[in-house]
Amino acid sequence: MTWRFDYRRWDGTQESLIDDTDAVLSQLTDDLLANGDLHEALQRMLNRGWNTPDGEQVQGLRDLLDQLRLEREEQLDRGDLGGAYREVAEELQQVLAEERTGIEQLQADALASDDKRRQEVTDEVAAERRMQLDLLPNDLAGQVRGLQEYEFVSSEARQHFEDLMEKLREEVAKTYFDQMSDALANPDPAQLAHMRDGFDALNRMIEQREAGEAIDPSFESFMEQYGDLFPGDPADLDELLEQLAARMAAAQAMWNSMSPEQRSQLQGLAESLLEDMDLRWQVDRLAGNLQRAFPGAGWEQRFRFSGDQPMGMGEGTDAAGTLRDLDELEDFLRSANSPAALSEVDLDKVRRHLGEDAARSLDRLSKLTKQLTDAGLIDQREGRFELTPKGIRRIGHQALSDLFDQLDKDRVGNHRTTWTGTGHDREETTKPYEFGDPFNLDLSRTVHNAVRRGGSGVPVRLSPDDFEVIETESLTRSATVLLLDLSLSMPMRDNFVPAKKMAMALHTLISTRFPRDYLGLVGFSEVAREIEPEDLPTVSWDYVYGTNLQHGLILARKMLAHQQGTKQIILVTDGEPTAHIIPDHTGIGYEVYFNYPPVAETLEVTLAEVMRCTKANITINTFLLDPDRGLQGFVEQLSRINRGRTFATSPDELGDYVLVDFLAHKTTRRGRNRRAG
Repeated sequence: MTWRFDYRRWDGTQESLIDDTDAVLSQLTDDLLANGDLHEALQRMLNRGWNTPDGEQVQGLRDLLDQLRLEREEQLDRGDLGGAYREVAEELQQVLAEERTGIEQLQADALASDDKRRQEVTDEVAAERRMQLDLLPNDLAGQVRGLQEYEFVSSEARQHFEDLMEKLREEVAKTYFDQMSDALANPDPAQLAHMRDGFDALNRMIEQREAGEAIDPSFESFMEQYGDLFPGDPADLDELLEQLAARMAAAQAMWNSMSPEQRSQLQGLAESLLEDMDLRWQVDRLAGNLQRAFPGAGWEQRFRFSGDQPMGMGEGTDAAGTLRDLDELEDFLRSANSPAALSEVDLDKVRRHLGEDAARSLDRLSKLTKQLTDAGLIDQREGRFELTPKGIRRIGHQALSDLFDQLDKDRVGNHRTTWTGTGHDREETTKPYEFGDPFNLDLSRTVHNAVRRGGSGVPVRLSPDDFEVIETESLTRSATVLLLDLSLSMPMRDNFVPAKKMAMALHTLISTRFPRDYLGLVGFSEVAREIEPEDLPTVSWDYVYGTNLQHGLILARKMLAHQQGTKQIILVTDGEPTAHIIPDHTGIGYEVYFNYPPVAETLEVTLAEVMRCTKANITINTFLLDPDRGLQGFVEQLSRINRGRTFATSPDELGDYVLVDFLAHKTTRRGRNRRAG
C-alpha cells in the first residue's frame, strides 16, 4: 500500500485532532478514575460536555435539554390562539359598521337632493341591505359567505372586506401549506385550476403507492409540472410527503390547541374559504392520505399557549410545528444512551430551533466515541466501551505530564532532565548493551564484535548483539510496590482520584524511563489484592469496611522477595489499620477480623509484618492523606521500626511528593558499581 500525504500552510482554522482528542480524554479521566466504568464515564461526559483546546464549550445533553425547555416556554408564551378568532370577528364587525355608515350616508345624500323618487329608491335599497346584514349568521364562516354574496353600498367597506379575504386566504394557505400562501392570497382562475390539478396528481400518486401500483406520473414528471407549488426542494416523493405531513399535522395540532368554540369558528372559516376556491375536497383528501402514510406525525398533539398577543392561524401553525420539533428533539436526546445514537439527529432541525452552536455541539457529541476509537484509545467489546492499552498509556502520560507541570510551577526543579539517563561519568569497563541502558556506545568494541562475528570482509554489518556500551555511574535499580488504600474513606474524603492519578503517573514513569525497574501494585481495604497495571484506570474503591494494611504488606513483601535492587513499599493511606487476617478453621484459608476503633491485636500483627519487611531490607515510605491522630500515632511506630520516611500531604500534592521522592531515590549513586544485569 502506498500512502500519500498532502501539506498546506497552517492558517489557524484547522483543527488539531490530536490536541482535541487529548483534551477529551483528559476531561474524561477524572470521572473514569473516580468510578472505574468507562461506559458510564462517557455517558456522563455526554451529559455535561467538555471544553476544546481553543476554549470552545461543547454543550452537553443537560445544557441542550435546558435550552430546549426554554425555547419551548418561549414558543408557548408567543401569543394567544384565541386572538385570531377575535381579530377576524373584530374586522368583520368593522366592515359591517362601515357598510351601515355607508347606507346612512347614501340616505343622507338622497335626502339632501330633494329628489323624492331618489329618496324612495334609496330607502328601499337601504332597508333591503340592512335586512341582509341583520340576517347574517353569527358564525365567522357564515358571515364571510354572506358578505361574499352581498352587494356593498360602501366602497370603503367593500375594499376592507376584499383586503380581509385576501389576508384570510393567505392565512389558510399558510396554515396548511405555508409556502403556497402567496399564490393563494389572490389567485386567478388559471392558478386555482393549476393547484387543483397538482393536488389531484399528488393524491393519485399517494393512493397508487398505498395500493402497491406503479406511480404515474413519476415524481420527476410531477415536480417538472407542479414544482412551483412545492418549493421545499424535496429530493423524492417521500421527502415531499414528509414535508406536507409535518405541516398539516402542525395545523391539526393548532386546531386541537384551541377551545371548542374557537376551533369551530376558525376551522369552519378555513374550510369555507377552501371550498370557495374549489380546493377543500382535494385538501381533505390529501390530509387523509397523509394521516395514513404518517400516523406518527403528531396529529393528536395539543399545546397550551399562554401569551396575550393575538396569533394568526398561520403563525399558530408555525408555533405548533416548532413545538412538535422541540418535543421530538427532547424525546430523542433523552433516549440517546450513546454518542453513536446521536448521529441520527436532524442537525438542520437543531440548527433551525436552537442555533448553530447547539448543532455544532451535538455533532461533536455524536462523534465522541468514534473520535476516541479512531485514535485507538478505546474499543467496544460486548456492547461496552473499554480502554485500550494505548488509552491506558495515554492517561498515564497525561497524569505524569500534569504532575511535572505542577512541579515546574512549584519551582521544585526540572525533573524531566533528572530521568533522561544521560550525563554520567564514563568508566573504563564496557558491557553488552541491554534494553534500558544509556546508549553510550563504545565504537571500538562494537566494531570489533561485528568483525569477529562476520569475518574481515567489508562492509562491516552491525547487529544489536554487537553493541557494547561504556559503563557509567548509573541510577539505582529499584523494585517498588505501591500499596494503595481502597477503603471507603478514600472517596469520601476526595482522596481516591488523586491517589489513582499518582499511581498511573508512577507506573508510566517507571515503565517508560526505568524499564529495568519493577513496579507492583496492591490495593487494600477489607483484604488486599494485586492490581495489574492495565486494570488500574478501572479500579474502584471497595464498598466494605476495613483497612487491612497487614494483608497488603504480606502481598507486597512476597512480590518483592525475588526482585533485585533496592526494595521499597510506597504506602498511600488515609486511615489507621482496622482489619487483619487470621487463619480459618481449615488452617489453609483465612478469615478477616474487623473492628473500629482498631483493637490492639490488629495494630500488633500489622507492626509484626512491618518488622518482617524491615528484616527483608524493604523500606516503607508512607504518604498520609488527611491523617487523624490515631493514624499519626501508628505511623510513628511504623517509622521507628522500618526507618522509612513519612510524608503528611494533601491530595493535590500527593503526586508531587511521591514523584520527587522516587526520583531523588533513583539518583542515589552507588559509587562506581556496574549496572545490575
